[in-house]
Amino acid sequence: MYLGRILALGSNENGTFVAYRVSSRSFPNRMAKEFEGSAAIIPKEGYEKDIFESPYIAYNCIKIVDDVAVVSNGSHTDVIADKISLGMNIRDAIALSLLAMDYEKDDYNTPRIAGAIKKEGEGFIGIVTHQGILVEKIPAGEVRYISTYEHIAPQKVQFEAKNSKEAAEFIMNQGKFEEFSNEVTSAAAFAGANWELSTI
Repeated sequence: MYLGRILALGSNENGTFVAYRVSSRSFPNRMAKEFEGSAAIIPKEGYEKDIFESPYIAYNCIKIVDDVAVVSNGSHTDVIADKISLGMNIRDAIALSLLAMDYEKDDYNTPRIAGAIKKEGEGFIGIVTHQGILVEKIPAGEVRYISTYEHIAPQKVQFEAKNSKEAAEFIMNQGKFEEFSNEVTSAAAFAGANWELSTI
């Protein structure tokens, strides 16, 4: 099954995390790259011209703001992070940013998906489509995922990871996520003493 972009967030017995995966049929020549306090999706070397075909294929997918990790499938990662850094609560930051930026105006009306979670496990997950908007709280100790296609409502999932590397690996092709096709790259942040980032 093809879900497009997928994000997951929540907490398990090992800690709190966010994870993101690019699945793509149109632009598979991309990679996730770590930076200080963020992870970005960018074209692979030699495919930089792809950004002129679609403005939606390069963006920060994860950004850390104080004790909060933000994850999304587009430039709204930065908008949500900025709102949180200015003191807005997570729910409102996601809802306002999704509402303001709306779904992507591409050939597929691709939804924008997003999530943000505090180190201690309080998080929200959201989506805006051409039909509506939803922002939902994630209970402590649980994990939810959402995707741009098919699974456009938050889905509860078992997520096994003890660190950011394992979280990136898990959303790429393990557990429930093994069922989903066209995986390209992934990134994750896991809360220990500080948020740690990994990419695949």
